Amino acid sequence: FRPVVLGSHGDPEQEIDNLRNLQLIKPAGVLLAPLGRLSDAERIAAFCEEVPTVLFDANIDNIGEAFIGSDNNQSIGLIVDYLCRTGRPPAFFEMLTPPNPNAFKRRSAYVRAMERLGQTPHLIQVGGEGWEFEEIGFREGTRVIRDRSLPSKTILCSNDRLAIGLLSAIFEAGMSVGIEAGHDFRVAGHDDHPFSRFTCPRLTTVSQDYEAIAEKSATTLLALIEADDSLDSRTETLFDGKLVLRGSA
Repeated sequence: FRPVVLGSHGDPEQEIDNLRNLQLIKPAGVLLAPLGRLSDAERIAAFCEEVPTVLFDANIDNIGEAFIGSDNNQSIGLIVDYLCRTGRPPAFFEMLTPPNPNAFKRRSAYVRAMERLGQTPHLIQVGGEGWEFEEIGFREGTRVIRDRSLPSKTILCSNDRLAIGLLSAIFEAGMSVGIEAGHDFRVAGHDDHPFSRFTCPRLTTVSQDYEAIAEKSATTLLALIEADDSLDSRTETLFDGKLVLRGSA
């Protein structure tokens, strides 16, 4: 097989254009990481009726032959447990209307984990549209710090890119992040983004098992192509995350 890689760059029209271009070359199959909330689900579903398609990373219900991704309930529960065990319970820093459907799953998972531990959930829901997460984290983090509207000095961000922006906002405000006594905040993220190991301090997070997700996605699609038929029912496979402890929390 000859792989073709196309990116939608956060643009739902580009996503549809990419699928339209793929239809022209009649691919054996497609691995699709959809934008999510901004995706044109009806047009994607129509594409999946014509081309064997496996979704990964971001799910759209009942579209494609299978979905492969991370178990957000497990991974968020893991890091909430850790943060509550080692210090003040975390507030959850997120976009009010995030573009990626994983964010909604993480919000719900955070609330469930806090309630399971007998803690009160606190959602810090900030404005912003699109995929410029670092900019949104910095701008909105600066605002909530200035307004003194942070309900906890431990902050769990919906993803690492928001956390990277928040770390910069805290530094610009003349405050510090870290595990040791005397620091103003603890900050954690989710995803183990490649840049998270190079922030200052380095970012505590939960890693997604990218290698397992990619391998399972590919083998599922290849099996679908070789069978030359659709699966009996749509399947979902979720992989656990792993705690990555660094200096920020």
